[in-house]
Amino acid sequence: MCRIAAYCGPSIPLENIVIRPQHSLLEQSQHAAEAKLAVNGDGFGMAWYADQDRPGLYRDVLPAWSDGNLVDLCRMIKSSLFLAHVRASTFGEVSRANCHPFTFGKWSFMHNGQIGEFGRLRRQLESSLPDELYAARRGSTDSELLFLLLLANGLDDAPQDAVVATLRQIDALGGHRTQPDRMAVAFSDGQNLYAFRYSSDQRSPSLYFGEGLDHGGKVIASEPLDKGTGKWTPIEDRSFFTLTDDTASHTALPFS
Repeated sequence: MCRIAAYCGPSIPLENIVIRPQHSLLEQSQHAAEAKLAVNGDGFGMAWYADQDRPGLYRDVLPAWSDGNLVDLCRMIKSSLFLAHVRASTFGEVSRANCHPFTFGKWSFMHNGQIGEFGRLRRQLESSLPDELYAARRGSTDSELLFLLLLANGLDDAPQDAVVATLRQIDALGGHRTQPDRMAVAFSDGQNLYAFRYSSDQRSPSLYFGEGLDHGGKVIASEPLDKGTGKWTPIEDRSFFTLTDDTASHTALPFS
C-alpha cells in the first residue's frame, strides 16, 4: 500500500509536509505505521500549483529516501496546494509512468489501494474511455485508469458525482469478485482539494483530515504527520471531502 499527503492553505514550502514533520511522508516511506508494508520504495512524486492552471510535476522511480534532489526541491518550492505520494506497487511495474501523482490538464490525482481483480476488468474499463483519454494513458496501473475514468465520468463538472458514477461503473463490470475494491484518493483542480475513501468490504486504506496546524492549512494524509500538532480526524469509509483555503466539507457516498 502507498502513502499519500495533500495540502491546501497558505503558501508554504513543500518540506513542511513532505520532509520536516516527525512522521512526514518521507518518514512514512520507510516506517509506515498503518499499512500492510512499512516500506514504500517503488517510486514517489509530487504535483504542485503556482501561477498556471497546469500543475508542476516531479516523479521518479527511486525510493524517496534515495533521491538527492527531493530535499532541495521541497525546500525551494512553495505552494498553496500540492499533492505528494510514495509508492508500494500492487499492480504495474516500477516505472516513472506508473508513479503518482498523475496529471491531465488542470487536474492532479493520486491513489492508494486497488481495483479488485483489475487484470480481469482492465480491458473493459479501458475500452470505455473516449479517444482523448485513452490516448493520454501512459502507464499500466489501476490508479491511472481510475483517474481517467473519473475524467470520463464528468470530473470537470461535478467531482463527487463523477466519483459515484465511476465506482458504480467498476462494480457493474466486475460481477462477483474475490478481491475487493479499496481506495483512498486525493485529487485537485488547482482551486480545491478533493478526497474520498471507499471500499467494497469496508476496509479502506487509512486516511486522515488534519487541521489546526502551525502553518494554518489543511491536510489529507494516509497517516497523521505529527500527532502532537493539530487535530487529526480519521476519514470515514465511503465519504467524500472537499477542502478550500477557508472551508472543509464532507458528505457520505451513496453506498450501503
